[in-house]
Amino acid sequence: MTQATSNTEPASAFPAAQPAAPPLLKISNIETLYFDRIYALHGLSLEIREKEIFAVLGPNGAGKTTLLKTIAGLLKDQPKKGVIEFMGHRIHRAPPEKVSSYGIVYVPEDRGLFRELTVRENLELGCWGRKGKSVRDDMDFVFHLFPILKERQKQQAETLSGGQQQMLAVARALLRRPKLLMLDEPSLGLAPLVAKHVYEALVQIAQMGTTILLVEQNARLAFGIAHYGYIMESGRIVLEGTSRDLQENPDVQELYMGVAPEGDSSKGWRLYKKRRTW
Repeated sequence: MTQATSNTEPASAFPAAQPAAPPLLKISNIETLYFDRIYALHGLSLEIREKEIFAVLGPNGAGKTTLLKTIAGLLKDQPKKGVIEFMGHRIHRAPPEKVSSYGIVYVPEDRGLFRELTVRENLELGCWGRKGKSVRDDMDFVFHLFPILKERQKQQAETLSGGQQQMLAVARALLRRPKLLMLDEPSLGLAPLVAKHVYEALVQIAQMGTTILLVEQNARLAFGIAHYGYIMESGRIVLEGTSRDLQENPDVQELYMGVAPEGDSSKGWRLYKKRRTW
């Protein structure tokens, strides 16, 4: 009697490779224009993975704030070209309330506080539409994160210091339970110790599962907490990589971290235009 042969291949000794998880946010070749003729962003693409911190760095006028506003839907009918996807949903040119409903929360450079309201009232606005134990738990969390806000609940927001206002802006954003928290220059105008405290809080927020996209000019602070970074110039991404890779890049060191190139004399002054490798 002939034994039937099996077409089944033997099981591999190694587990099959798992497909990479799709990015939380995917931006493909977007172009954002002002007055339908001035390019603020052109051909820009990037990806943001879930539960990590991403930093976008660049000089003034590079288009960093425009990038965040384009994602948040705050620029009407923008981007003119390209695709923005969040959790598989196309959100480009969607109104800001629609974008926000997906869990994208934007903290602008001016913090967007209601300055005449108290700290507590600003926080309660972050809980709008929510009620129950989860609100109390979240409020306890932000007070644990920023104890000074608990002490100053009855104080008007406009009377807080710049650092305290930034803490309030971040705390209010957290109360909306964002999937993606976007911050524009969170260290701007803050004393070094206060900025350090804010950034330490951002690390804790990321550890709780919130993805963070921050725009910064302080490269040392940003690279200190970010998993991945992008360098923007003239509306384009010119360089990207892990924080470690970017910190070791000689151009990034000189242009964004103030590290003089080897062999550069400390005596006298030398004017020159830095030659970039990107």
